[in-house]
Parts: sequence; C-alpha cells; structure tokens
Amino acid sequence: MNNYLPLIINAALNAGSEILNVYRSEISVEWKADLSPLTEADRRAHSIIETALLTTGIPVLSEEGEAIAFSDRNDWERFWMVDPLDGTRQFISRSGDFTVNIALIEGGRPVLGVIYAPLRGTLYYGSEGTGSFKLEGIRPGMPLDWPVITGSARQLPFRNGRRSYSIVAGQYFSGPETEAFIELKRKQYGKVETTSVGSSLKICLVAEGSADVYPRLAPTMEWDTAAGHAIAKFAGCRVYDHATNAELSYNKENLRNPWFIVERPDFAAAVAS
Repeated sequence: MNNYLPLIINAALNAGSEILNVYRSEISVEWKADLSPLTEADRRAHSIIETALLTTGIPVLSEEGEAIAFSDRNDWERFWMVDPLDGTRQFISRSGDFTVNIALIEGGRPVLGVIYAPLRGTLYYGSEGTGSFKLEGIRPGMPLDWPVITGSARQLPFRNGRRSYSIVAGQYFSGPETEAFIELKRKQYGKVETTSVGSSLKICLVAEGSADVYPRLAPTMEWDTAAGHAIAKFAGCRVYDHATNAELSYNKENLRNPWFIVERPDFAAAVAS
C-alpha cells in the first residue's frame, strides 16, 4: 500500500494546484440534482486524480465521476474512493477550509488515506501498518520526493497539553442533535471547548489530537469520510456509527453514511497521563 502513497500524494497536489487556479478567478457555480454545488474546480480535480489512479489498475469511485451501479461495484475487493474537492461550499465562500480526499478501500474498510488542504499548504496521510502523519508548508508545484515527505512529516497524534475536552463541529448542518451531544459532554467533562471548521479537516483535528471528538449527526456520503477515516483510524481514533457503535463501512448499495462519531481514546486517561 505504501508504494501508492507517492502517487496519490502527487495526484492530490496536482489537483490542489488546479483548484487554486479556479479559486483565484471568478467562481461559477452549478447545482446538482441533490442541490449540492459543483464548480469547475471539482471537475478539474476529478480529472487529474482519476487519470493518476487508473494507472494502478484499481477502479475509482469518485463523487464527480460517472455513477457506478451497485451490481457493477459490489464485487470490488479493492477500489479508490475520491472526493476531488471536499468543502465546495467553503471553496465558494473562500473560507479556506476545503480539501482533496483520496482513500484506498479494501474489504469495505479504508486502508490508506490522503487529505490535502491546498490553501493551507497542509497534507495529512495515513496507512495501515505505518500510522498517520501531517506535513505542513507543502504547496502545489513544489519538488517533492518520498524521502523528503517522510523526513519532514510529523506522526499523529501530537501531545498538546490540553486540559479541556474539545469538540469539533461543522460550519454547516449543525442541528439540535449536535447541541444535545455537546451538552452531554459538558455534563460528563465540565468545561468543553468547541471549534468549527469545514470539510474533512474536522476529522484531521481529532486525528492529530487538537480535538477529542467530532460528532457528525447530519448527512454525509462515503467519499466525504473515507480518507479522513483512514487517517484517524491509524492515528489511534475510532470512526463509528452513532446508532450501532460499529466501524463505518464503505461501498454500500446506498453510499450515504449513517450518523457517525470520530473519537480519540478516553480523555480522562489522557489528561491523567
């Protein structure tokens, strides 16, 4: 799997470069049938990533690709799951919290993931057997090779000395269920800090230890979470169904996720240590 990391990191960086080209121009928006926004940046990023990934001989399932019937993908043991531009609303509003997400799924579980935030110059990646890492100051067009990446990246999670329980939530779709979840944590831990960011960066904050939990009690799709799931999982976090407590799975007939939680190990034990 790690042989694929240089390929998909370069694909993410190249997609990020095209996304920034559109970001710095006038952004025109179309609306898909599900009323989610679509821009030229989504299309360009998808084309770059798909072209790179197809060289592996592994099928690609992308938010912006052609719809693939469940009967055709049901037998896939391994495939790429891609969100070429996660956080399109943040992209349109120019808030900066948008990412490129690429994951490798095996047996319905993510085994490798890369998330790149091009405006921030931040790259997260994680894989089974290796762990998860964060690399900062990485810009599209920089000459990068694998030794440079592995030598500069910091392994997740970080020790940050926080003494308060931290919850990260989305900039959109936060409803009464999320507020009730936050109130429950206040009763459990006392002082609670809350942070709001966009896109898959929420999952990354839990993975790196800047937050303890991300409750997503609102709709998402599998491509929204697959890469972040891998990074969080291999940084020691759980990504699980809010109702059943089971780990999220991928390549379901309906690609919509259930409500889910991304959570670091027990906060009280971490503070005590």
